[in-house]
Amino acid sequence: MTVELLSVGTEILLGNIVNTNAAYLSERCAALGLSCYHQSVVGDNEERLEETLQTALSRSDIVILSGGLGPTKDDLTKEVAARVFGRELHEDVHVKESISAYFQKMKRTQITENNWKQALVPEDARVVENHNGTAPGLILEDREAGKTVILLPGPPDELKAMFEESIAPYLDELEPEGIYSKMVKLCGIGESKAETVITDLMEVQTNPTIAPYAKLGEVHLRITAKAESEEKAEALILPVLEELRRRFGDLIYTEEEKESLEDVIVRILKEKKFTLTTAESCTGGKLAGRIMNVAGASGVYNEGYITYSNEAKSRLLGVAAGTLEQYGAVSPQTAREMAEGAAKAAGADAALSVTGIAGPDGGTKEKPVGLVYIGCSVKGHTRVEEFRFSGNREKNRDYAVVRALTLLREELNQY
Repeated sequence: MTVELLSVGTEILLGNIVNTNAAYLSERCAALGLSCYHQSVVGDNEERLEETLQTALSRSDIVILSGGLGPTKDDLTKEVAARVFGRELHEDVHVKESISAYFQKMKRTQITENNWKQALVPEDARVVENHNGTAPGLILEDREAGKTVILLPGPPDELKAMFEESIAPYLDELEPEGIYSKMVKLCGIGESKAETVITDLMEVQTNPTIAPYAKLGEVHLRITAKAESEEKAEALILPVLEELRRRFGDLIYTEEEKESLEDVIVRILKEKKFTLTTAESCTGGKLAGRIMNVAGASGVYNEGYITYSNEAKSRLLGVAAGTLEQYGAVSPQTAREMAEGAAKAAGADAALSVTGIAGPDGGTKEKPVGLVYIGCSVKGHTRVEEFRFSGNREKNRDYAVVRALTLLREELNQY
């Protein structure tokens, strides 16, 4: 079955709020086995809302609308949906009692008259209780046409709770098959190269499917299967997963959905009982920050260095004045001495160094903006890599951090 999402609210169109509801509903509907091909946003305008809803119903089995169910005059979703389905509105006594009870719970004795607008319900509609607000959800069905409209309140805490409690079980009955997925995360390979490796698989795929996603300095591959149960889906996914393992090998850094590259780095360091330090110039602490994002990182990371100036590189890391004078701060020689000096100063088993020209200024013909050298020293063995990034200042710094983590993982796996 197909589902279409329709978000209602001028504040979404104007960018005053981020449409997190659509992202949440997309993910949940996919997990329930529903195919979503269209999403729309429409402002608080009765004519445009009706037109958009009619279009959605013409191409989708289920339309989920969020927002526009409140007490004010610009809350028009329910009225428009009722008109499209040819249903009259009537006051629902139970809903009115629920609204009154909610205000009593909030210790608000004076209820303005417009709040009772939320107690109006289209005839033959299913009312979905809202345990976190006043506007109920509604389900309108046209069984002859095979069309369903689901109305949900706009506030995310109300929408999510209502969806999990009532809407998900309802949709599960309509579409018994679910969609299940497995994530494979790669580092050290670009999206175009990764896709080339699996082109033959993607050309013949039916169920399951593989979808590549480019992340900052990484590639994620999602394997998705549609099946009646998680066990059956896993059986479909496993042969594809094993083939990806065979083709990508050590480029796969995790198969866990929520595990990041820095999570893996910290885990490896703990397993090997290694400590880590960082010496940063152009990244200015971003690399250390990624490591510090991991809970328990203090067990492997005790101190780090931000050495933006040549004087700091010499004083804190022991980079030789002759090296800086002959080769410059942005050079493989300086990156090497930064990494080795940091490891020595911190008494760490492993050290990462980053030095480069992030931009937008400072580049030359010989050393252009985006040139970065990354050093990695582990147990006295040092490796230096050159990178040339082509983004803006922020992206160049972010890419340098990911490449540094990737380099460290590669070196740690040698031990």
